Amino acid sequence: MTREEKSQVIEELTAQLADNANIYLTDISGLDAATTSNLRRACFKSNIKLAVVKNTLLEKAMDASDKDFGDLPTTLKGNTSVMYSETGNGPAKVIKEFRKKSEKPVLKGAFIEESIYIGDDLLDTLVDIKSREELIGEIIGLLQSPAKNVISALKSSGDTIAGIVKTLSEREG
Repeated sequence: MTREEKSQVIEELTAQLADNANIYLTDISGLDAATTSNLRRACFKSNIKLAVVKNTLLEKAMDASDKDFGDLPTTLKGNTSVMYSETGNGPAKVIKEFRKKSEKPVLKGAFIEESIYIGDDLLDTLVDIKSREELIGEIIGLLQSPAKNVISALKSSGDTIAGIVKTLSEREG
């Protein structure tokens, strides 16, 4: 690979790192062609981009990036594949499901919404992370609950001021 080709790859990797808030580093070495193909298919179905990268080029891209990857570059040993995802727990779910049939991929580390996770032992923790949309949905549900109680109280009390006062006094008592 020429110096120009390397710098072009580094630029592309830097752009990918900038465009994605959820980045997983994995080791898929040792998987045969059919198993690798199945993993790629599983990633595609979950809207996850999987790419095999050279460690030195990825490390240079991480250095060039505006993001703080902390100790994540220390995991760049051996074979490395990068998983880019829109959801924080998507790749973790794919890895966990895939490992029911295979011992790989092994999670090296992850960068999720500016948080760094290092080590395969954190896979279950990452599976349990809620996506931004899930959190927003939960917050909206919590905010709607008191409003629904007030509306139902208004409806059940005949929409009168006396009914509202009665309902509120019963709830306080």
